[in-house]
Amino acid sequence: MLNFVLRRLLATIPVLLIVAVLVFLMLRLAPGDPAAILAGDAASTEQIARIRTNLGLDRPIVVQFGIWAGNMLAGDLGESFYYKMKVVKLIGQRLEPTLALATFTILFAVLVSVPLGVVAAWRFGGWFDRALMGFSVLGFSIPVFVLAYILIYLVSLKLGLLPVQGYQRIGDGFWPFFRHLILPSVTLSVIYIALIARVTRASVLEALGEDYIRTARAKGLPEFRVLVRHGLANAAVPIVTVIGIGIALLIGGVVVTESVYAIPGLGRLTVDAVLARDFPTIQGVILFFSFVYVLLNLLIDLSYVFLDPRIRY
Repeated sequence: MLNFVLRRLLATIPVLLIVAVLVFLMLRLAPGDPAAILAGDAASTEQIARIRTNLGLDRPIVVQFGIWAGNMLAGDLGESFYYKMKVVKLIGQRLEPTLALATFTILFAVLVSVPLGVVAAWRFGGWFDRALMGFSVLGFSIPVFVLAYILIYLVSLKLGLLPVQGYQRIGDGFWPFFRHLILPSVTLSVIYIALIARVTRASVLEALGEDYIRTARAKGLPEFRVLVRHGLANAAVPIVTVIGIGIALLIGGVVVTESVYAIPGLGRLTVDAVLARDFPTIQGVILFFSFVYVLLNLLIDLSYVFLDPRIRY
C-alpha cells in the first residue's frame, strides 16, 4: 500500500502542473486588464502602462509563467495584485470559514442522507421511497442561490431565527460560530443529501437482494442488524465514492454560497479575485482546490481497503 500511496502522490505533480499551465494561459488570454482595473476609470494610458510594468504584465507570457512557476516550486504563490499581500497568507486567512462550511455541510448531508437511503431501500416502492425520489429530483433542480434566498427570506427575515449573512470565527464562541453556519450549511447540503440518498438507496437495494441477506434473515437476526451490518456495510464502497465526489463538488457550491451569505472564505475570495482580475490570487486558490481534490481522491481510494477486504493495492 505504501508504494501505491507514493505513486499517487507523485502523480499529483503532473496533474497540478497541467492545471497551473491551463489556468495561467486562460487568465492571460481572457479579456480584461488588471492594470486598468487597479488604475481606475480616470487613469491615463501612461498610468496603466506603468502599473503593468510594476506588475510584470508587460513581459512575454513565457517569461511570466517561468517566473511564477519557479516561485511556486519554492512555495511562493506570488503577491496579490488587489490585496497587496502574499497569496499563501491570504489563503491561510480565508481557509477557516470555507473549511468550517464544508465540514458542517458534508457531515449534515451524510448523517441525513444515508439513513434516508437505507430506509427507502428497506421500504422499496412505498410512500417513503417515492417521497425520497421526489425530494431527490427537487434537490437537483433548485439552484443553490435560489434556495439560499428562499431560506434567508423565510428563516431570517420572516421568522428572525438565524442571521441573514456574515460569519463569526470559532474563537468568538461556538454558538455564534455555529449559528452563522446553520443556514449556509443547510442550503449547500440539499443537493448532496439528494445525491447521496439516491445512491445509498440504489446500493442498499441491490445488496438486500443478495443471498446472504436472506440467510441473515433466516437465522432470525434483527432487521436493523440485517440492514446495517449486512446491507449497508456491503453497499459502502459506492456510497463512500459518491460522498467523496460530493466533497469535491463542494468547491463550486462554496463559491456561490459564500457569495450569497457574505462569508469571507476561499469561495468569496475567488469571486472577488476574478472581478478584480487578480491573477496570482486566482491561480493560487485554484491550485489549492486542485491539490485538495487530488488528496481527497487518494483518501477515498485508501478507504476501499477497510470497507471491502477483497480490495488490495
